[in-house]
Amino acid sequence: MNRHISALFASLLIASPLAAQNMTTVTIPEPLDDMEFAVESAILDMGLTIDFTSHSGEMLERTRVDVGSDVVLFDSATIYNFCSARVSRQVIEADINNIMFCPYSIFLYTTPENPEETIIGHQTYPGASMQPANDLLNKIIANATN
Repeated sequence: MNRHISALFASLLIASPLAAQNMTTVTIPEPLDDMEFAVESAILDMGLTIDFTSHSGEMLERTRVDVGSDVVLFDSATIYNFCSARVSRQVIEADINNIMFCPYSIFLYTTPENPEETIIGHQTYPGASMQPANDLLNKIIANATN
């Protein structure tokens, strides 16, 4: 991958308006199914294991009427939970309370208004000690979207 494109992509992740809300997102003009495969592959290609896949969009839609809502939030939404032994050890050795952030998650969703546009993101973890985890998540998303 071209280094200039990598730097541009990294700056877009950091400059995302949602990053100020403790998350980082990128919007990709691709359907969710394709991006789910890309994110899964990027996680596995780094030698990581996906511990749990949450189909949150399906659950929210399935329970929508039961909770008295008529709002359709997502066309589809998925969350991948996984951990990196190396990164987790690094951040927890730096601050033992960083255990609260493990496992890490990457979320993907599409909306009914834009089903061919996928939003991919992760929580942006606070403090310098959690920067390795933020770097890992950014790298996974970059690998999945390039």
